[in-house]
Amino acid sequence: MANDLVDWKQAPTLARWWAIDANGTAYWHCEPNIAPFTDFWMTDQIEAPHFGYAGDWKESLTERST
Repeated sequence: MANDLVDWKQAPTLARWWAIDANGTAYWHCEPNIAPFTDFWMTDQIEAPHFGYAGDWKESLTERST
């Protein structure tokens, strides 16, 4: 389970999730930011360590606990 592997001390302050994509790259996913004067939101995606995760990438999404 990814929860046991992810070291949140290494995460950027605004990182809310960690996940691996279909290409095998791990990312920190930051909290959404609604752009002023628009009707959509954006989120930063920052490359992250893999932390030895060897499971299915579709099951890798891990939310930071508060």
